Amino acid sequence: MTLTPIRRALIALAPVVLLSACSSFSNVSLSKPETLFGLLEPYRVDVVQGNVITQEVMAQIQPGLGRMQVREILGSPMLTDIFHQDRWDYVFSIRRQGVADQQRRVSVFFKNDAVDRFDTEPLPSEREFVASIDKPLDKKEPTLALTDAEVAALPVPPKTEVIRKAPQGAVREYPPLESGKR
Repeated sequence: MTLTPIRRALIALAPVVLLSACSSFSNVSLSKPETLFGLLEPYRVDVVQGNVITQEVMAQIQPGLGRMQVREILGSPMLTDIFHQDRWDYVFSIRRQGVADQQRRVSVFFKNDAVDRFDTEPLPSEREFVASIDKPLDKKEPTLALTDAEVAALPVPPKTEVIRKAPQGAVREYPPLESGKR
């Protein structure tokens, strides 16, 4: 079967026409650029980097602690600089879908291999930290029960009577599968 030049042109233009129709959806909002037509949101992998440091953990860091004690309490530092050997930086960041991104930084300064001071941003307590990563943003809780008005609006199923008949005749007994004689 040979195709005429007009049919070839129509076959070549069909995908272009179909794809251009996709741009004519004016009623679909593209509120987020990472969504598909504002309807589907791709899955984002949770990214957790660094050491979780809370108020309770930082309360254990006192001036005079040695480097090994600090490492046992806070863990290994995220950044150690050869030009600033008396400074350890702990950075924590978390990116989780449905939860606001978080980032914290704690810097511990040493003098003669003992903690001299530390700089930190306001840190959450452990309960506040768990609540901040557990609560999704802009998500409505699904309703699991119908309201009284919704129950009243449901159609009433037709009532059917179930008639159960008693088995007629003798109950059938089957012989055993194996006989006692060999």
